[in-house]
Amino acid sequence: MLAIQKKTEIIDKFKTHDSDTGSPEVQIAILSERITQLTEHFKTHKKDHGSRRGLLMLVSKRRSLLDYLKKNDPDRYRDVIGKLGIRK
Repeated sequence: MLAIQKKTEIIDKFKTHDSDTGSPEVQIAILSERITQLTEHFKTHKKDHGSRRGLLMLVSKRRSLLDYLKKNDPDRYRDVIGKLGIRK
């Protein structure tokens, strides 16, 4: 889980308006941070298969949100992947 302070920082960075907490950009950024944390976790806990299943579900959820954003607003999609550095 993300610490409340870290989550607030992510929301502040990616929000599209003042009271935004659920836009695709914010959701993708939060999922990306959790994916990064789990990836670090697996460097020391190689046999944690339960958490690995959770990681795969998070990656799938992020992928579907990115697909939605790419289909509906390509400019926002490019902005998000640029800020997060997801694609090469």
